[in-house]
Amino acid sequence: MIKVKRIYEPVEGDDGVRILVDRLWPRGVSKDKVDMWLRDVAPSDELRRWFNHDPAKWDEFKRRYFEELKNNPKVQVLLQLIKKGSNITLLYAAKSPYNNAVALREYLEKLLTSGGD
Repeated sequence: MIKVKRIYEPVEGDDGVRILVDRLWPRGVSKDKVDMWLRDVAPSDELRRWFNHDPAKWDEFKRRYFEELKNNPKVQVLLQLIKKGSNITLLYAAKSPYNNAVALREYLEKLLTSGGD
């Protein structure tokens, strides 16, 4: 199972492996709230700044982000955790529901359903 939640939300028993997928460490968050930080799976700085959580750019953001993810070896780390049966929770700091963790979950789910790695 792949969950997505803000890092500021409380830890829950079914979170499984908690993975921060933002490029920048969020303010005021202690390291013990995160099991793994995959900053390299986050969108490039250029893409992140261009998008700026603008809902009007959401579809184009996902298209560009998915293109970046195609060649990202860190995606395999996530897929291996999921295939081992681990619950994972993708953590993000943004207040917007339009964020890279949501897009990343969609990308991973597509890979898993298509059988692609």
